[in-house]
Parts: sequence; C-alpha cells; structure tokens
Amino acid sequence: MILQDTIDLLRTKHNDYVESLYISEVRMGVFMTAVKLSDNSYGISSTFPNIQMNCYKKSRDFGDFTPNKITGLKVIDLLECSKQNGITETLKVAVLNAISSKYLENSDYKILRNTDPIDLIDLNSDKTITIVGAFQSYIQKISKTNSRLFVLELNEDAFNEEDKKYFVPASDYSKILPISDIVIITGLTLVNDTLDDLLKAIKPEAQTIVTGPSSSLIPDVLFANNVKIIGAVKITNPELMLKVVSEAGAGYHLFEYCAQKICILK
Repeated sequence: MILQDTIDLLRTKHNDYVESLYISEVRMGVFMTAVKLSDNSYGISSTFPNIQMNCYKKSRDFGDFTPNKITGLKVIDLLECSKQNGITETLKVAVLNAISSKYLENSDYKILRNTDPIDLIDLNSDKTITIVGAFQSYIQKISKTNSRLFVLELNEDAFNEEDKKYFVPASDYSKILPISDIVIITGLTLVNDTLDDLLKAIKPEAQTIVTGPSSSLIPDVLFANNVKIIGAVKITNPELMLKVVSEAGAGYHLFEYCAQKICILK
C-alpha cells in the first residue's frame, strides 16, 4: 500500500526523528485538515468526506485519536494505530506530509516551484485523458482541446451541467483507466485508500499524475508505482494556513493566501 510503504520508508531512513515527534496542533476543517508537529513542521490533507461519529452509546470512542485526545500524542502511535476511520486516516496523511516537508525542502528531488501539473502536459496530442476527481479547472482546460476526456467521480452533482457529459461513475475505473494515455488523480485517493487499485489499473506507458494538497509526501513510493508527476503544496505562511483551514478553507484558498503549488518530477 502506498501510505504504509511510505511510512515504512520514513521509518527505515529516519526512524529516530519520526519517533521523537509529537502532534502539537490539529485543525480539522470541513474540506482540509492541518497539523503542526513538535519540530514546527506543518502538513495538510483533504478531510476524509465520510467522517461520522457513531452515536450508539456502547460504540462511542473516547480513546486516543478522538476529540480532545489528539494533541500531545506521539506521531509514531498514530502511524501504527490500528483504528481505521475518517479521523485517523486524514490525520495520517497530514502528518506524513508534515514529516515529508522537511525532506522535500532539503533533497535532490526535482521540484518545480509555482507550477501546476496541468502546465506540464501536452493537451494538444489528441490523447485520452482521464481525471479522477472533478477538478473544475482541469475539466475546463482539457475540454477545449481535441483530447478525449473522461472524469471518474462518485457524485455526478459535482459537475456543472455542461460538463456532465464527461462524467463516468468512479466504480467504472477498471474500464476507463486501461485505455487512458494521461491520468490525473486527486490526492484525496491517498486519504480514502483507493489510490492503490487505481494505479494498478493504469497501463505502464501512461503518464500518471497525482495532485492536490494531500499528495505532498516524499515521492519515492509513488514514483516506484509509475507516477510521473506529483502536484503538491509548499506552505508559505503556516499560521495563516491553520486559520484558513479552520474557517472552511479549500485548496484554492490555500493558494490564494498561504501556499504555493509545486511539482515533484520523476
């Protein structure tokens, strides 16, 4: 699995550092979740869309990694946590991105600043392009070209009326991805644990891109799984980022106020 393999890689290379970290602050907003770690590193993730609190009294959880039981806990305990719910999965991605920010900043990875992955794609090649997730700006750009466009999405209502012709139910990914020349995948798939299956369905020669704030982790494992470009974020104003996330900020708010787009290239 992409996330677990990334955790294993970080522990293999930097275990003492990972084990020394604590969660200092958490902001879980409607669209985004942000964390601050004890070394003053910051990370962000899309908030898992299906977070639900079980109201049955016998099933209520007041243990670690529940409200009021997150800050102050060790990062390693989160990464090894066996609970699988929206809160823990969201936090794991945000924490991995926080840890990764230190190594992305001081690494030999090829990183392009102020760059969106869509700017690195030849959109006039008459190829089949599939987007996983209804990226409105990408749909608008690609739909104006001669490329054949599919958009895999869970919810058809996420589209403007004129763009619904591109909608393909997400469950049909195994039919669409093998015929796609370029695949652009939302980083939310890291959070909801669907990325692994998507990558397995893509033909090896396809140009595969994973993009969004959630995908700001060290790229080694994604590159090993045939991802060519990672669209990530560099947080430029951490304290303002925490405020924006708390006030129902989405990705485009981050780029307006407190972050810049970067691309990590294989």
